[in-house]
Amino acid sequence: MLFLFSSNSLSLRIFILKFYPMKKHNTYQAILLLFSFLLFSCINEEDDIQTGANLMVGDKIPSFSITMNNGETISDKDLNGQLSLIVFFNTKCKDCQKELPVIQRFYDTFPEYPLICISRAETESSIAEYWKENKLTLPYSAQKDKAIYEKFAYQGIPRIYIVSPEGIILHIFTDNPLADFATLVKAVQDTWE
Repeated sequence: MLFLFSSNSLSLRIFILKFYPMKKHNTYQAILLLFSFLLFSCINEEDDIQTGANLMVGDKIPSFSITMNNGETISDKDLNGQLSLIVFFNTKCKDCQKELPVIQRFYDTFPEYPLICISRAETESSIAEYWKENKLTLPYSAQKDKAIYEKFAYQGIPRIYIVSPEGIILHIFTDNPLADFATLVKAVQDTWE
């Protein structure tokens, strides 16, 4: 009896081969079967590799440059010297749909803070349609892929980063739990105390 253990982040696989009696022909089959299993295991483990950063409170925001829905180009350098909010979203995300009105309210109440919404793998037309249907006026940048998002995180939206005038992440809010208006206001107020 031969036991082969192969694990990845999702499962532990146990492979058992029984050969009674072990003949030359059976040995070749066992080797071929074992090789196939190992090859399959490697492919599965590669699928579990996560890409993207995992920025935390205290980290400096990465360098980026985006084009906003009004045609203006904004980079991380444009945010220097002022407290700002960076929001990652996708309009198909149910939690984002709940969070975007909160962000809109914050934007309307505190126009002095730069706020940019960056889509995670969503087209301009899809976002524009959602904005129109939901009467949103937030400035956004449509990103067809996850390249900008992955400079900040590898999973989870919505993501709200409150960033210091020096480009340091002061607060991060995700979907667990979703930030309400009072929480965002308190986070900003705590920054100045």
